[in-house]
Amino acid sequence: MYKVHCLNNISPVGLANLKEGYELTDDINEADAILVRSADMHEMEIPANLKVVARAGAGVNNIPLDKFAEAGIAVFNTPGANANAVKELVLAGMFMAARDIVGGIEWVKANADDPNVGKAAEKAKKQFAGGEIMGKTLGVIGLGAIGRLVVGAAEALGMKVVGYDPFLDAEKAAAISENMTFVTDLADLYPVCDYITIHVPAMATTKGMINAEAFAQMKDGVVFLNFARDTLVNDADLAAACEAGKVARYVTDFANPAVVKIPAALVIPHLGASTAEAEDNCATMAVNSVMAYLEEGNTFHKVN
Repeated sequence: MYKVHCLNNISPVGLANLKEGYELTDDINEADAILVRSADMHEMEIPANLKVVARAGAGVNNIPLDKFAEAGIAVFNTPGANANAVKELVLAGMFMAARDIVGGIEWVKANADDPNVGKAAEKAKKQFAGGEIMGKTLGVIGLGAIGRLVVGAAEALGMKVVGYDPFLDAEKAAAISENMTFVTDLADLYPVCDYITIHVPAMATTKGMINAEAFAQMKDGVVFLNFARDTLVNDADLAAACEAGKVARYVTDFANPAVVKIPAALVIPHLGASTAEAEDNCATMAVNSVMAYLEEGNTFHKVN
């Protein structure tokens, strides 16, 4: 009997996939497998029986990969399981940046007691006017599971797309979209895009990659969207770029003390994968990875 411990709330739809021979346990010390979402495992003592950890999500920066590898514990993630949910929120972010929807909603709330709010809204609405995304150019940095979905959705909305991914060549990029302009240097993407969205993992080589040098190459008034990881962007350089008008809007799914104080930032409380469908998909993939590893030694999606 394999015992499975959940460090976070895991979708019942996913847990229902556990077959006979598996049972959930509240005692982490007897766990053969751990399912986790966002809990920080870096300071956690490794249970003696632990054999495998599966994260119901793509990022694994909350898991000490090397520490578990040295202990012979396999770690899995669930790439692509939440890709559609994130893609849809990226689209929402673009719409919110293009037109001051949030500002308009807040105005209505602030004037809720005005009996003539309808007439007042007609006079006030011009301050919330914006533009359309159709015909604009979107730069997509990272053409993995999420990035490629964003490409297709943006093109369907009439946007031009410039894509960049250091792990793809022109042939593989063309398989994502024949209409997308593929570049091998970010210097060719930054100057031509009205909107830029980033979809790369948080690693030592990507930390702070969106910095003053990068912002300087972008169009004045660019909208930058970050639904990947907050550490990809240098917060001080971002604040300066926003204050100078280089960045008109910064839309992010990651709240931190620096970003929430930037007037031009639209900060969402990490809702990218927070849909019932995404949570079900991630949990199902995580559970299946655990069982495939314990029963067959399958290491597909193993990250350490």
